[in-house]
Amino acid sequence: MDAKTFYGARPRTLLALVPENPQDSDGDLSDDDPTDDPDYLPTPEDDSGDTSFDSMDEEPIASTSSSPEPPSKKRRKGKNSLKTVSLAELEDEPGPKSTSGTKMGTKKGARRPWRYEDIEAFQVPGSSFNPPDAIKTPFQYFKTLFTDEMIAHISQHTNLYSAQELGDPIRTSSQEIERFLSMLLFMGVFNFPAIDDYWHHESRFSVIADTMPRRRFKLLRRFIHFNDNQQCDGSPDRFYKIRPLFDMLRQQCLLIPSTYQHSVDEVMVAYKGTRAGSLRQYIANKPDKWGFKLFCRASSSGIIHDLLLYQGASTFFNITLTEQEEALGLGAKLVTTLCKTIPLPRLSVVFCDNYFTSFDLIQNLHGNLGLRCIGTVRANRMGGATLKTDKELMKEGRGAFDYRSTEGVIAVKWVDNKCVNLLSNACGIAPVSSVKRWSKEANTKIAVPCPSLIPAYNQHMGGIDLSDMLVHLYKTPVKSRRWYFPLFGYILDLCISNAWLIYKRDCSLLNIKPQPLKRFRLAKKSNTPRPSQPQPDVRYDNCGHLPLHSDKRGRCNLCPKGVSRWKCQKCNVFLCLNANQGCFTTYHQKT
Repeated sequence: MDAKTFYGARPRTLLALVPENPQDSDGDLSDDDPTDDPDYLPTPEDDSGDTSFDSMDEEPIASTSSSPEPPSKKRRKGKNSLKTVSLAELEDEPGPKSTSGTKMGTKKGARRPWRYEDIEAFQVPGSSFNPPDAIKTPFQYFKTLFTDEMIAHISQHTNLYSAQELGDPIRTSSQEIERFLSMLLFMGVFNFPAIDDYWHHESRFSVIADTMPRRRFKLLRRFIHFNDNQQCDGSPDRFYKIRPLFDMLRQQCLLIPSTYQHSVDEVMVAYKGTRAGSLRQYIANKPDKWGFKLFCRASSSGIIHDLLLYQGASTFFNITLTEQEEALGLGAKLVTTLCKTIPLPRLSVVFCDNYFTSFDLIQNLHGNLGLRCIGTVRANRMGGATLKTDKELMKEGRGAFDYRSTEGVIAVKWVDNKCVNLLSNACGIAPVSSVKRWSKEANTKIAVPCPSLIPAYNQHMGGIDLSDMLVHLYKTPVKSRRWYFPLFGYILDLCISNAWLIYKRDCSLLNIKPQPLKRFRLAKKSNTPRPSQPQPDVRYDNCGHLPLHSDKRGRCNLCPKGVSRWKCQKCNVFLCLNANQGCFTTYHQKT
């Protein structure tokens, strides 16, 4: 082996300052190679690659000579020293911080070249829906989401749970569960302090009291169930008690035709109890600070199309993710999962806030799904974009903005009341428009210039907030010791909200004035109410009033303390039938 072969195999090196402490260095310090010695410096002969074998022997001779060496200074721990680093290693090391506060080099996209250029705007196609032949009833719209399958499922598991608890099922049916649900919907509009007040003689509400007896209603409310507890042992699903109902609702929501603009955000279902453990979350800036957290995808009209229950580390236990998706953060994984069910992703745009948005998310959505994204973003997730600082932009005044773009993604910082950061690959700066903002100095609203992605974000981001507002207008009363009952109430209210928005859209297609949400919620299926008293012409006609024995006992309709198993076949009321109390005869005699 000649000298050229020996030295030609050595990689080119650069000098870099690294800590002497091995724990602070990425390299492997070895005593075998003289180039790893902190005091070694390459000579011109080494770099030329044209030395002889004699010169090769000079290094070990110099290192093993017995001549006295000057005493080395005692170095302090952590003091920097020179070390040779290869170009390949240098590219993998973290780089300096950008002006926007983001660490460059920590991720693959941090060293991208950001240029002062706008991006081309993506033209989102307009949404068109086929008008229906006729407007359906509110009950029919409701049943497209809360289906007969869900009602039969509730009836089956309610009977199963009552049999497990009591030894004998309460023998409910799908028709009775429908009446029970309609009563809950009415209670969401007419909210009484206590359940018993709907049947109390001083505050009796006949629409509810005539539909079902109080004892039967409370019995159904006590044993209503949605899953078999005995089949859920060892399941990673922490929402197993309510999961079947959510899955069936989700399948129906996915069938609703949507626009091409979608938004992803979180929803809080209020719950202040302690029985749910760590499933109960806390978010300080929400109206309901304590409760269950859901992540939803909605269209700009407010219709929820997909939803995901959050349960910590096991949130994605039943969802298949690729290795690339597993490497994403929680927010990016949530958005990716919810956007996989979009029917035409290459024609769509998704909007999300700074809890979810990152440079990696935008690239992942466009690379894997062809979906474009616009969202506010935190400064440390902008992929290393070198924008002006907040202080510099604030000096320029309200409406000032700065932007940089790379690989089809634009990063924008805009000054409103404070600086806002956004990332987008759907639209950029042009055309610059304006928004109305209140000015304290002028004491009036003034026009503030803003890039085009700001109005697009404000217009299409509020779908989930609109749905949440509609749900909170008339909430189903769900106060219960069972932690999953508020989620059942949210399912009912969400079905009403989605059904009303679909009904409202159909009415606009046929140029019909829609009902308000309250009237829509109260328009339940017509059923035969339980009569409290027969009509006088039936009660006193002296024809066909025969006593009929019943399996259940009931209070006598005439004497307040009497309890009887005999009912009038025609009047359908309980009456005492014995020698001491002749209520059956007296009741049908006109006085």
